[in-house]
Formats: sequence, C-alpha cells, structure tokens
Amino acid sequence: MTGIERESMDYDVVIVGAGPSGLSAAIRLKQINPSLSVVVLEKGSEVGAHILSGAVLDTIGLDALIPDWAEHGAPVKTKVARDDFLLLGPAGQMRIPNFTMPPFMSNHGKYIVSMGNVCRWLAEHAEALGVEIFPGMAASQLVLEGERVAGVVAGEFGREPDGSIGASYEPGMELRGKYVLLSEGVRGSLAKQVIAKYDLSAGKEPQKFGLGMKEIWQIDPAKHRLGQVTHTMGWPLGSNAGGGGFIYHADNNQVFIGFVVHLNYANPWVSPYMEFQRLKHHPMVAELLEGGKRVAYGARAISEGGWQSIPKLTFPGGALLGCSAGLVNVPRIKGNHNAMLSGIEAAEAAAAAIAAGRAGDELVAYEAALRSGPIAKDLRRARNMKPLWAKFGMLASLGLGGFDMWVANLTGWNPLGTVKHGKNDAKATGLAGNYAPINYPKPDGKLSFDRLTNVAFSATNHEESQPCHLHLADPDIPIAVNLPGYAEPAQRYCPAGVYEVLETAEGPKFQINFQNCVHCKTCDIKDPSENITWTTPQGGDGPNYPNM
Repeated sequence: MTGIERESMDYDVVIVGAGPSGLSAAIRLKQINPSLSVVVLEKGSEVGAHILSGAVLDTIGLDALIPDWAEHGAPVKTKVARDDFLLLGPAGQMRIPNFTMPPFMSNHGKYIVSMGNVCRWLAEHAEALGVEIFPGMAASQLVLEGERVAGVVAGEFGREPDGSIGASYEPGMELRGKYVLLSEGVRGSLAKQVIAKYDLSAGKEPQKFGLGMKEIWQIDPAKHRLGQVTHTMGWPLGSNAGGGGFIYHADNNQVFIGFVVHLNYANPWVSPYMEFQRLKHHPMVAELLEGGKRVAYGARAISEGGWQSIPKLTFPGGALLGCSAGLVNVPRIKGNHNAMLSGIEAAEAAAAAIAAGRAGDELVAYEAALRSGPIAKDLRRARNMKPLWAKFGMLASLGLGGFDMWVANLTGWNPLGTVKHGKNDAKATGLAGNYAPINYPKPDGKLSFDRLTNVAFSATNHEESQPCHLHLADPDIPIAVNLPGYAEPAQRYCPAGVYEVLETAEGPKFQINFQNCVHCKTCDIKDPSENITWTTPQGGDGPNYPNM
C-alpha cells in the first residue's frame, strides 16, 4: 500500500518463517559470526504453532547444525524400532518386504518427533545465540528497492473487512536486511510472489503438491508399540488418487496417524479429508484406535515435485529455503532434513557475502551448494517416483520407480533419466460430468469425524473483523465456471470446511468461512480455475498446534 508511513528496522539478515529451515539459517549465521544481526518473523502465535509434519526425522541436518544436540536436550528421543510398508485392501493388508526397498528408504536410525517441539527447541537455541524472534508477526508484503528485495512489511493489524484502515489500525514495520531469506513453508505467499516476479521456475517442471492431514491419538497402552513406523498404500484411494497413510507410535502412548493425497487427482468428486476418515475404519487401524481418543488435528500441503521442480533459489536480495523451494523427498516422506540443510547452506553463503563486502550480490554459492551437495544426492535419486505414479499408477510406479531408485542408489545414475510431471495440479482436475459422485460414509464420531468438529482440535482462530485472507481473482468464477464444470471442488478439497455453496432464493452462492482456515494452502494449489490466492491473515491467527 502506498502512502502509509512505517517505522523501519535494519538487520543483516531478515528470515521469514520460524520453521526448520529458517531457524537453522538463523543459528548458522550466528555460529559463523555472532556480530551479525538476525531476525526471524513467525506468523504463528508462537514458534511451532503452525508447524505440522509426520514426522520421522533424518538427523543429518541437525547433526550438521548442532552435533551435540542430544546433550542440549533436543526433543528427539524416540528411535524407530520397527519399519513396515503395507499395501492395504478393504479388509486386509500385505506387507512389502523391507529388503525390496533401496537402503536410503529405511527409517531405522531415524526418530519419531513432533517438529513443532523441535522448532520450539531450535528457537530457544537461536535466541541464546542472540537471534531476535518475533512470533505473531505475519510478513504480508515485500519491500523493494528497484529490482532488489530489501525487506518485508510485518505486523500490520486493524484493517476493516473491506480492506480500509480501521480505528485501531497498526501499520506494522519494515524489516530491512542485506538479505531476506524466505522460509515460509509450502506455497508461501511471499515466495509465490518472488517466484513469479523473477520467473524463478522458468525451464523447470511445475511444482506438484500433496495434502497431508494428521491426527494425534491417545491409545490404549496395551496396543502402543513405541518406535513403530507404518506406511500404507492402496485402500481407500484405489484409482481415485495417489497417496497413502502413516502411523507413528510416539511417546506418551500417542500415535501420529495421517494421510497424504496427491493433489494431481482428476476426479473432482474426491474428498481427501473423507478418504483420511475412511482409512481409520480399516480393520487394522480401527483395532489400534479402539478405546483411544483423538487429541489434535491439522492439515497442510506438501511439496512433491522433487528435483525437477526446484525453482531457481536465489533472487536479488534473497533466497528460497526449505519447503518454499520444494525440497521434500516424496518416496521417503521426508523434507525436514533437507529444510535444515538448506538453511545451513543459505546462511553460509550469506555470511560469506557479507564478510567479503558483497552484501546484495545474489547468493550463487547457495544455489551451487544445494545443487551439488547432500540435498541434491537425496532428491536426484528419488526424482522419478512421483511422476511415474501419476502416469502409470501405484503398482507400476513401485516396480519402475523402485528399479530406478535402486540403480541410482548403487551408481548415482537414474536409468529413466528425468521423467516430466506435465500439468500442474489445478489443470489436472477433470470435469465432474466425466466421473461418478463418491458417496462417502457419514463419520461415526468415534473413529471418524466431520471437518468442523476436527477443526476445533486444531485450535484455529481468526479475528473475524479483518479482511478475508483468501482472495478470489474473479468472484463470479466459483458459481459461473467451477460449479457447472467441476461441481465446485473447493467444497471437497478443503480439509477445514472453508468453502461452501449455499442454496439461496437468488440461486447458489459461494461462501468463504475464512475463520476455519488451517493454512494448508490447498485452495491456492487445486482450484481448477486458479482463481484463489492464499495470503497471510493478521499475525498470530490460524491454527495453534501444541505438538504437531
């Protein structure tokens, strides 16, 4: 917005997002040069409030950042004791032998963690080194000096629903830096702007995404198997979509149960959330959860494009880190280790540039390090599994993709080269008339739950007098285009019940219940008309995950 006067604060490095990549960058900067001024801006009410991940952690990034992390009390304690891959049918399952998997797919030696709690611990470590961390400060726009990103605006509050300035308006501040590192997570609003402005995806495959949903259950101690990790494929999705489930036995008799649906599905009648609820009625899962209780719920998008979809990582004044760059290894179902490594590599490049008097130069050393180091090794050998699944289905991808990964693991060479993704996930959506509607069972309130009931377990809250943070480029498209063409899939792909089509006397009306939004970004990804843009609401709003 022009004409708004804001105070300004200058730092050496401004980091947007207190996730694993942003906090790793902040810590590494201070390790290299304690005199550097570093600030981390976090839109959640506290560090960890917006962090959601499976998660089985490969500690390679943590080992590189804080080698004696165990002595410092890191919340990384539950070692994987058993590692199962299951192919599910409606009433049974078949175990896929571990020896058929390339060694890098093994979870032995890894840890079941709450990444929210890991990030809280990293934040304490960062602050002890002198990093300033501001939670509840949503970075809502870029500060540009010519073609250079010179900072961000954060902490704006008090706009009216129509966007006008209200009586309690606070303009926020400009946080300026020699470098701005964007570690917003998947489909971050500023990262999306930067990728478009500087055409960072030119010559790359489109980024692909999945929707991950997770519940934490307190279960019967007699059924708890500390350290057990189970991944599932097959039922209930079948041919409707790619994806699968996970069940991780964490400490305190809790299990993390979740489901990932690849968002390149064609059938617009698919409801990823309801597929997740169906999973819990599989006999194996239902028996585990019987007598237990759900204690938390959340959802977020996952970057799945892999190696061939990573954009150019640097731009004038800054760089993309972690999931903002799309560093998840889809077959391994892991990205936190690469996020941390990217933060370390970006910090080393930025610190070297500042020390050499080259502040403001593009961080070409970061790009080179990421594309030649451990992140590259991790992602290159697994790059074809996702596009093979999309093109040929689950079973064929297990065979072809498994062969490709085995050879790559042994030789460093992928015999299938680099398979292309093709369409983005929005354009992959088919017309509703070409598919039969799916009649999902009604949630029973014991194992499965409706969306609004589950959203209550995410502790989501948005101050209702602010502008809606979900923007429609054309407000007519949902009813005029998406409803007749696609049966308006926003009603089904959103895991929080944000979007509804209401029948009124004047005809159907599209309603956005932005108060329910858990910040998963699925609407920004999957809308077939690419008409929805997710932006940051006021700082501190959204989910408040306790230990996701």
